[in-house]
Amino acid sequence: MAALATLLAGLRAAGEPTRLRLLALCAEGELTVSELTQILGQSQPRVSRHLKLLCEAGLLARVREGSSVFYGLAEQGPPAAIARAILDLVPMEDSILRQDARGLAAVTETRRETAQRYFRLNAAQWDAIRSLHVDELEVERRLLALLPAGSIGDHLDIGTGTGRMLVLLAGKARHAVGIDLSREMLSIARVNLERAGIRHCSLRSSDMYNLPMADASFDLVTIHQVLHFADRPAEVIVEAARVLRRDGILLVVDFAPHELEYLREEHAHRRLGFSDQQVREWCLRAGLSVDDPIHLPGQSLTVGIWRARRVVSAGQAEAAE
Repeated sequence: MAALATLLAGLRAAGEPTRLRLLALCAEGELTVSELTQILGQSQPRVSRHLKLLCEAGLLARVREGSSVFYGLAEQGPPAAIARAILDLVPMEDSILRQDARGLAAVTETRRETAQRYFRLNAAQWDAIRSLHVDELEVERRLLALLPAGSIGDHLDIGTGTGRMLVLLAGKARHAVGIDLSREMLSIARVNLERAGIRHCSLRSSDMYNLPMADASFDLVTIHQVLHFADRPAEVIVEAARVLRRDGILLVVDFAPHELEYLREEHAHRRLGFSDQQVREWCLRAGLSVDDPIHLPGQSLTVGIWRARRVVSAGQAEAAE
């Protein structure tokens, strides 16, 4: 009876036009109430009431960060399965849903343009900005300590910025690639690589959600102070895991949860840090094992370092052979 009650609750929650639209939108990524209000063209109190019902039924998950609240599709438990089953039946070719998709694309593009404008304006002083809250030299020292003593093989740096991770690890990498969408950042990264006399590193303009690399093509992937700019951080982890080879290492560096709201407005941060549990769950779902995190407290923020590995089971290894 409990399973039937859960199913009925989910169907009742989704069985209303606006709530079904909200469910479809949140399936595309986490969104705030104000963004959903903008897309639907409805009042915030009305949208909030619908979101509350979807959360109570377990179809959506609600995450508070500072003064903002993000809503996304539930990921675990029977209600999550119900939400996915309902979405499989949604006619996405419907004119209203196509209109919502255009609204979502506009919101996403606005966020992307805001971030790119910030990167353009701050590319030249990026390393200094990144070091404002925590001693970057200590972060780099701890990163190096998490790597093998010898060669790290092929290295991919996602959101490379000024190329600092490429320069730091150049002596240990056989070959390295840095990807970024900001042309200004890539220009500075090229200068930094040339200045350091590094010839075995290349740079590409690429989307971190859709890496132009084959599966299992890197031994190390670094994501250094990038996830807090991401709309869909879990998907970045999934892509990083996809390109990791057997026994490959993923290193994620980012802020622990905080409430410095000004970082959203002044520095284009999308998320106010990440908990160990969040990063661990994302890595596990991507097929990675996760080590104990490292925390480095700074003046007003704490930096977390998370190391994960691509572990292949004996059965998978035999199949590959």
